[in-house]
Formats: sequence, structure tokens, C-alpha cells
Amino acid sequence: MSILLICLEVIIAIYFVYVALYTFVFGFAGNFYRIPTHTLSERESKFVVLIPAYKEDNVIIDVAELAIAQNYPSDKFEVVIIADSFQAKTIEKLKKLPVTTIEVVFEKSTKVKALNKVLGSFPDEHTYDYAVILDADNVMEPGFLRTMNSLHQQGYKAIQGQRAAKNENTTLSFLDGLSENINNNIYGKGSVVLGCSASLKGSGMSFDFNLLKNHLAKMDSIGGFDRELELRLVKSGIKVHYAENAIVKDEKVEKSEVFENQRKRWISSQYHYLKAYFGEGVRALFQGNFALFNSVILRNIQLPRLLNIGLVNVFFLVAAILHFYYPILYLDIWVWLSLALLLDLGVAFSISREYFSFKLVKSIILLPGIFLKMMLLMFKLKGANKKFIHTPHGSTSGNKA
Repeated sequence: MSILLICLEVIIAIYFVYVALYTFVFGFAGNFYRIPTHTLSERESKFVVLIPAYKEDNVIIDVAELAIAQNYPSDKFEVVIIADSFQAKTIEKLKKLPVTTIEVVFEKSTKVKALNKVLGSFPDEHTYDYAVILDADNVMEPGFLRTMNSLHQQGYKAIQGQRAAKNENTTLSFLDGLSENINNNIYGKGSVVLGCSASLKGSGMSFDFNLLKNHLAKMDSIGGFDRELELRLVKSGIKVHYAENAIVKDEKVEKSEVFENQRKRWISSQYHYLKAYFGEGVRALFQGNFALFNSVILRNIQLPRLLNIGLVNVFFLVAAILHFYYPILYLDIWVWLSLALLLDLGVAFSISREYFSFKLVKSIILLPGIFLKMMLLMFKLKGANKKFIHTPHGSTSGNKA
């Protein structure tokens, strides 16, 4: 067996040792997450709820109506719809609602541009205490702002709420919701338990108003602005807290082409910021700043989870076949079996109980096809982070409960 093949196999094995251990440790740690004691704060802070929306005429009216239905004093929060490229009739309907509608126009639209345009229009004095960012399809549970207010009063300046699936009526949307659920447990609860920053997800987030305004003003992200914002916050010494009890319902994709475009945008931004902040991430490790090292390197260097699961199990099967029929591998078959089991167990630890159902077993049939699509996407990332890729949303009808 050549030295080259041995080195290649060992390198691949080392990568999967890291992925399996990371998934298992953070997934297992998530089981020890405890919701902070909810305090009925005497001070009801003032919030602005920012909803940047690009051509979301189909959902924005329902979303706007639901956004104002909070169990929080109406004079203590304002919902601002940032309307980019909306139809005139949609704007007319929005202006009849008790929300603020601000129209924006850009040659090349991005969420950061829309947010900065509106934040920059607010006066310099202390206009709001905290700012919430939602996607155009998001629906806050009625107690969302009250929960965020309680947590902010306890000293948390940046908080990621729990994004839960709003729709799981198709196999693809169920799997998308399952992926979100696993992320909540590994990158949310597990990260907080281990003293790291929870990952920002682009929506369902609440921040100290001036903190958000100042950081966003320095950003011009096209894709993955949440990744850059998280890294900037952690660099400045602020870890994102994860709030499991602050729930936002998020629409999951139901169409294959939308799924592919969304994942292409996410993966591209992941590796873009890994490259941009790699040096700082390595230095952070040697400076004892594990939280920044985790946010920059450990999270972003991984392949998408489905690819990791698929590849490690494929390698085990190949190793098993070669072990019996053509023994050319350097590492023992038990190494690959152990890695596959450790990774699979880590993922299992990260799945909430409600997802263990017949629907999960049924959905597994779709995984090989998604795995192949994800593999192909890895060869189509060039330039994806240099242009705005819009994820269209459907109607929120029937989801008002």
C-alpha cells in the first residue's frame, strides 16, 4: 500500500474523528441546557421589530398582522416592515395596519443594506432599547418579546431565539425542520452549556439596539450576514445567548430547487467567513479565546451535516467490503465503524423527542437523494456569496395559531 493512500486515509479519518467528537460532545451537552429563570421585570423595555422583506407580497400582510399580536404593551414595541420591491397594492394594505412601513430601493438588494438604511434613519439619541430581527415569513409566539425583555434585563446583549418549523406538511419541509432542530441543540443549547457563543441564524434574534446599529454599520455582507455579525460580536467579547423559550415559527422549504438555492447560499457564506476570519480564529485559540475559535474555525470548517453523515457511513461500508474481499486499507474496519456510530449517536442526541416518529422513518428514504444533491452543490459554490440569492416564501394562511 502506497504512502500516499495511507496518508489520505489517515487525513480523512482525522477529519471524521473531529466531526464525530464535536457533534457528540456538543449534542450531548445540549441535554444539560437549562432555561434561565424568567423574571417579571418591572421595566418594560422598548423594542423595535425589524422585518426586512424582498418581494414578499405573498406573506407580508399575514406576518405583519401576527407581529403586532404580542403579549407586551403596544406602546413599548414598534413593528417596522422594510419593504424592498413590493407591489403598490401591498404597500397600501400595509399602511392600513398599525405597523411602520419603510420602502427601500437598491441596485443590488441585501438584508444588511435594508437594515442599515432603516437603522441609519433613526435619530442618534436612545430611540429603542432593543432590536429584534425577523425574516419575512417569521411568526413570533405571543410571549416572545416578554421573554426577550426578561433575558435582556439579566444582562444578555445578544440573544438567538428558538426557530421552530411552521410547516412540516411535506417530507422535505419535515427534514428541513429536523435539521433546524438539530442545529438548535448543537449550535444553540450545546454551545451555551460549554461556554461558547450560540450561533446566529439570521432571524428570531434580539440585540441591544445601539450594539446592533454600530456593528451593522461596519458591515456590507451579501450573504450570511448573521455569521459575520456573530463573529464581530464574539471578537468584541459578547457571546450570543440561546433562548429556547423565545420561539419564532419559521417556514421550511417544500420545493427541491428552493432547498438547493438556500443551501448553496448557506454553504458559500460559511466558507467565505472561514477564509476571511481564519487567521483571527487560529490566533484566538493560542490566546485562550475558545469561543471565537469555535465560532470561526470549528463550526465553519465542517462539511454540511448530511454530507458528514453520508460520507462516514459510506466509508464504513466501503471499508467493510474491502476488509473481506480486497484488504488494502491501512486503518482497521473498527475505526470506521466507531466513527460512524459516534457521529450517528451525536446526531441522535440532538434530536428532540417530538421528531422521533414514523414520519422520521418515512423521511429517511429521501436522504440519499438529498445527499447526492448536496454533494453536487459543493461544486457549484463559486460566486454564490457575491450575489443576493432570495428564498421565496409561501402563504402563512392556516398557521396563525
